Amino acid sequence: MKPDTAPDRAALRSWLPGFLALAAIWGSSFLFIKVGVEELHPLHLTLYRVATGALTLVVVLALLRDRLPREPRIWAHLVVVGAFGVAIPFTLFGYGEQRVESMLAGIWNATTPLIVLPLAVLVFRTERLTTRRAVGLGLGFVGVLVVLGVWEGVGGAHFTGQLMCFGAAACYGVAIPYQKKFLAGSAHSGLSLSTAQLLVAALQLAVVAPLAAGAPPVPTGLSAEVVGSVLALGALGTGLAFVIHMRNIRVAGASTASTVTYLIPIFAVLIGAAVLGERLNWHQPVGALIVLLGVAVAQGLVGRRRPRAVVGVAAPAVPTVEPVSRR
Repeated sequence: MKPDTAPDRAALRSWLPGFLALAAIWGSSFLFIKVGVEELHPLHLTLYRVATGALTLVVVLALLRDRLPREPRIWAHLVVVGAFGVAIPFTLFGYGEQRVESMLAGIWNATTPLIVLPLAVLVFRTERLTTRRAVGLGLGFVGVLVVLGVWEGVGGAHFTGQLMCFGAAACYGVAIPYQKKFLAGSAHSGLSLSTAQLLVAALQLAVVAPLAAGAPPVPTGLSAEVVGSVLALGALGTGLAFVIHMRNIRVAGASTASTVTYLIPIFAVLIGAAVLGERLNWHQPVGALIVLLGVAVAQGLVGRRRPRAVVGVAAPAVPTVEPVSRR
């Protein structure tokens, strides 16, 4: 992997359009999930989108003349990452958005780095807990409580939906440090590992979805809006977005590219309001700002002259395996 490049060394116009496009693509994923679960069971929606994303990356892999991993050890680790980085969180977001607004799901996705850090410190031991990070975690926890509106009491479908979205972010929190510990040292490209991850997740879903939710409906029986949402989640949100993200890392550096996390909830809120007419309670965006402030403090983006690379960034529709080499 090439060393991280400071943001001021890259011409703004060379990476900003792709950076904003990526934030818009990932932020709009929550809208497409909301539309998809209107006709599809969350498991079926996840199966279709993951299969579409896997097919997209297989095509990209072939065009770049890259290849899938061959080591059984790598595939064994990908079983874990495929489940916790793709199959389970994508499904939980689907279940969650049956109960909450798409914009609120986008806000919960932004809590991922706060979950990654304690797991990376305590379980996988890939990071150290410093005072600055502890303060950031504390702020983030306060923000989570504000988003939940705990003073209004707990319970009900809306609260359950929020917990499901938070659970999805928690799954990313497991997958990211796991992949950093067991896959980041691999000689395979990020594209190769991500394609394999999606293939594994698609196989897992192909087994579980019919057992838990029945046979998936035939795509021809779905509305054009739902079919379009599935294609957007898979081909656009996974395939194209992955390519854009890899380019952003090469051009702007990993630290700058990772800050797209801060724009995803903004786009999710704007798109949810504009397209679906959704509205948030006052405490939800306030809590989101506190969460993002906590993430910024924990990652060293506040109070330091030069930002450090994030522990990990999880996107709602993109494989979470870090690129470990360049193509």
